[in-house]
Amino acid sequence: MTTFFAILAVGFFLGMRHAADPDHVIAVTTIVTRSKKVANAALVGALWGLGHTLTIVAVGACIILFSVVVPPRIGLAMELAVGLMLILLGVLNLAGMRVQVAETLAAAATAAEGDVHTHVHAHGDYVHTHVHGHGADKHTHSATHTPVAALDRWFGGVAGYRWLRPLLVGVVHGLAGSAAVALLVLATIPSPRWAVAYLLVFGVGTIAGMMLITIAIATGLAWAGARSAWWAQRMALVSGLISVAFGLFIAYQIGFVQGLFTANPHWTPR
Repeated sequence: MTTFFAILAVGFFLGMRHAADPDHVIAVTTIVTRSKKVANAALVGALWGLGHTLTIVAVGACIILFSVVVPPRIGLAMELAVGLMLILLGVLNLAGMRVQVAETLAAAATAAEGDVHTHVHAHGDYVHTHVHGHGADKHTHSATHTPVAALDRWFGGVAGYRWLRPLLVGVVHGLAGSAAVALLVLATIPSPRWAVAYLLVFGVGTIAGMMLITIAIATGLAWAGARSAWWAQRMALVSGLISVAFGLFIAYQIGFVQGLFTANPHWTPR
């Protein structure tokens, strides 16, 4: 029994380490850059971890209890979903920067009038910097023409949609890693019941690890943003670019190197 509890303890800390995988950190960073409060960032991390745990336990339990074999093409497709999710998250961040550049160029055309300046400006939870004038027609967009407002219009009718984003991202990431974790656990713990228990503890460790990561990221962003709005905005831009680039890299590796889009896919859970 002592050995089993030791295995569970290892599972918890392995779950915390698993949360620090590069694709996980990049995904939550693109979400956390929109959060103003550390508490909100911690909730983002907890929801990501919960979504990840739900998938790990559900898929892993099916593999462990029912000896389900995952075909290579399906396994690769689950991992491809992570790349596509990273690309989507990065594009959403970059969309905000695109709007900011368009505003700056439009407002710069009126700079000769002499009442135009640059300042930090907010529409709800969308904060940006742009050239701005105080005349009746000097503001280059309305509060309803921002990326966040667009998301509000599209998904505002869905209860709690702001918190569904990190949950769904966690679910997708769980799909990519569930088979590998389940097979590793089954090889280490022959008892299906204890193997599923291990998955639950692993998931709790992942939740805890991701909460610590998001708190650390949000604290750093809040500290820097309080001193330089320019720096905070560039961090959002950088996180978006990294997310898109890493997502494209994953998609290429899975689609062509591992052969998802070819006649002979090869996949080894890891």
